[in-house]
Amino acid sequence: MSVSFNPSGLLSGSGIDVSTVVSQLISQQSAPLQIMQQQQTDLQNQSDALTSINQDLTDLAAAVSALADPSGGLSALGATSSDSSILTATAQTSATPGIHTVVVNNLATTSSYYTDAIPDGSALSAGSFTLTVGTNAPVTFNVSANSTLNDLASSINAADAGITASVINDANGSRLSLVSNNSGAPGDLTVTNDTTGLGFTKGTAGTNASLTVDGVPISSATNTVTGVLSGVTVSLLSANPNEPVQLSVGSDTQQATQAINNFVTAYNKVIGDINQQFTVNPATKTEGILGSDSSLRSLQSSLLTDVTFASTGNTGIVNLASLGINMNDDGTLTVDNTQMESALASNPSAVQSFFQNASLSGFANAFNNDLNNLTDPTQGILSLDLNQNASEQQDLSNHISDFQAQLAVQQTQLINQYSEVNALLEAYPLTLESITAQLGALSGGATNTSSSAEPTGSSSGSGA
Repeated sequence: MSVSFNPSGLLSGSGIDVSTVVSQLISQQSAPLQIMQQQQTDLQNQSDALTSINQDLTDLAAAVSALADPSGGLSALGATSSDSSILTATAQTSATPGIHTVVVNNLATTSSYYTDAIPDGSALSAGSFTLTVGTNAPVTFNVSANSTLNDLASSINAADAGITASVINDANGSRLSLVSNNSGAPGDLTVTNDTTGLGFTKGTAGTNASLTVDGVPISSATNTVTGVLSGVTVSLLSANPNEPVQLSVGSDTQQATQAINNFVTAYNKVIGDINQQFTVNPATKTEGILGSDSSLRSLQSSLLTDVTFASTGNTGIVNLASLGINMNDDGTLTVDNTQMESALASNPSAVQSFFQNASLSGFANAFNNDLNNLTDPTQGILSLDLNQNASEQQDLSNHISDFQAQLAVQQTQLINQYSEVNALLEAYPLTLESITAQLGALSGGATNTSSSAEPTGSSSGSGA
C-alpha cells in the first residue's frame, strides 16, 4: 500500500485530501473484490445460458412426448369431402378409415312464427295464446291490456320455454318474432288458442335433415350429424339430392407432418445452442461461457445418440433417414418433406410404428424416456448444473459481503488515521510560527544579558 505526496506542499498548511487518499488506499485493497465480482458475473452468465438451453430441452421433451402420444398427431385421422360446399367432416382417433358416399336431400330447418304488423309502440289488448315446442308440454302466455310487444317478448324469454322472442321493426310497423332454440322436428313450434288479435303466422316449420350414408337413410334434428359414422362428425352445409358426395376418412398427414416438424425444430434449437457454446470465437480465440462445461458435452452426446435410433423390419421405416430426416455435419437435422410426406401417405401405420408402438420400443418412446430423465427438475443433467451454479453464486456472494464489510471497517480506520494526520499538517504553519517565535524570544534574551554584563577579565586588567 503506497500513496505519494508532494513534500513541498505538505508543510504549507493546506493539509491532504483525506477522502482521495483513503479512496486510493481502499482501491488498492479492492483487487480481490473485483476478481470475485467478475467471477459472480461469469456465474450469472453461465446460469442464464444454462437456463435458456434447459428451456429448449424442455420444449424438445414436449415435442417428443407428442410423437409418443398414442392419441397425438401421428395417430390423428382426418375426413375430406369431395364437395365442401355440401358437407365437411372431422374425424377422431376412434374413427375407422374408409370411404363413404353421402347424399344430402335437405337440411334441418329451425321453426319460427311472426305476428301481423302493428303501429310501433301500440298498446296490446288483453288475451292469451298457447305455444308448443315439439312434443313438449304446451305453455300459455297471457297478454296484459296496455302492454307492448317488447313487454310480451320479455315475458316469453323469461319463461325459458325453448324459444327466443324479439320485436322486428320495418316500414309496416312492429312484429313479434318467435324462433325455436332447436332445429328440426324437436324444435317445431305450434301456436294455438290465440285470443290476442296479433295474428300469428308460421314462418318456417322445424324439419329434420334428410340424408343417406352409403345408401342408409338418416334423419338428423341438426345439420351437425354425429354417431352415424363412429368418431366422425359431419357438418351439412347445403342440400343436393342429385350429387353423391364422397367422404374419405383416413390418416391426417398434415397433423402428422406438423408433429414431426415440431420435433425437428425443437431438436435443432437445442443442438444449435449447444454448438454455439463450443464454437471458438476467431477474434477472442475462446469458446462460449459454457465451453468448459462437461455436463453440456454429456448432454450433446446423449442427444446425438438418441437421434441415431434404429429398428429393424417395419417395411423399411427403420430410422429417421428412411423418413427423409437426415443429420447434418453439425448434428442438426434436415427434413426432405417430399420423402416424408410420401411415407406418410403410402404407409402411415409404419411411420407411426417407428415412432411409437404397443411395446413402447419406438423412437419417440425411447427418446421420451431419456428426455424425462434429462429434464428432471432435481436430477436432470442441467438442473444439477444450475443448482451447483446457484450454490457457487451464493457462496461467492457471502465472500463478497464479508470482504466488503472488512473494507468498510478498514476505510473507517484509515479515515480516522489520516484525518488526524491532516489536522497536524493543517496546524503545522501555526505551530512552526509559534515555535519560531518562542525560539526568537529565547535567543534575544540571551544576547541582551551578555552585552550588559561586564567581563571579569577586563575589570582586572584595567585595575592593574
